[in-house]
Amino acid sequence: QVQLVESGGGLVQPGGSLRLSCEASGSIFSRYDMGWYRQAPGKQRELVAFITSGGSTRYADSVKGRFTISRDNAKSMVYLQMNSLKPDDTAVYLCNAHWLSGAGYEYDYWGQGTQVVVYS
Repeated sequence: QVQLVESGGGLVQPGGSLRLSCEASGSIFSRYDMGWYRQAPGKQRELVAFITSGGSTRYADSVKGRFTISRDNAKSMVYLQMNSLKPDDTAVYLCNAHWLSGAGYEYDYWGQGTQVVVYS
């Protein structure tokens, strides 16, 4: 079992920056692939950024060059640095932990989310 707690959301003007944090507890953090997703009102949840247990990253096209995902295994933390924010980035941002064990069992956990509002 993994517990995930996000923080760092808030109100920001276009062009501003925020850094989201996700603290994990309860299991071996380093084995999990970690992701940041977002869900805006009336829209489907979408992947924003992803970092594997080995440190490889990928991003949604809409955030490439603006957002950076990173992890600190020693602290069981994953971060999302968001720069040049746009009103379209407004959403609830959720942290996800995913692990596919060698025995084929899949483990998937979600945090409660943190709200980001980009307003003019």
